[in-house]
Amino acid sequence: MSLTLVTGGAKSGKSRFAEGLVVQSGRPRVYIATAQIWDEEMRVKVDTHREGRGPNWQTVEAPRDVGAALATVSPDAVVLLDCATMWLTNVMLADGDIEAEAAGMLAALAACPAPVVVVTNELGWSIVPDNALARRFQNAQGRLNQQLAAQAGLVVAVISGLPVVLKGAL
Repeated sequence: MSLTLVTGGAKSGKSRFAEGLVVQSGRPRVYIATAQIWDEEMRVKVDTHREGRGPNWQTVEAPRDVGAALATVSPDAVVLLDCATMWLTNVMLADGDIEAEAAGMLAALAACPAPVVVVTNELGWSIVPDNALARRFQNAQGRLNQQLAAQAGLVVAVISGLPVVLKGAL
């Protein structure tokens, strides 16, 4: 399990499934959190995720610099990066160079000495957004997901809480 990608829609169960993969590994757990808390709704979401994981996780806050966070991981650990969609949001809100930063993240994932599970949202099944920024985001997320899936040995879509293996084997 070098790189695993877990994708799905909002509230599909993808984070819970990814957490289960990490726990099953039996390795020390590192959670790389990309979410930024902008309002009370996001605070509740982050707190709920944190409480659901329990105390046996080292949490590293990395809204954008995933490479620096991955560089600190021990080879005997396992990483859960949750999530690529929030990471992309942070890059876009900061007017970052999406292609360059995505290339940096992909290189850091490849160089990480520990297995990594990345959670991402599948936006391609939703409607085409009605505004240019949302369409740009949806397109960038689709490209990022394709790049992550190409690099991953295991790709799992979670639909209604059920995993569907798209690439590799569980």
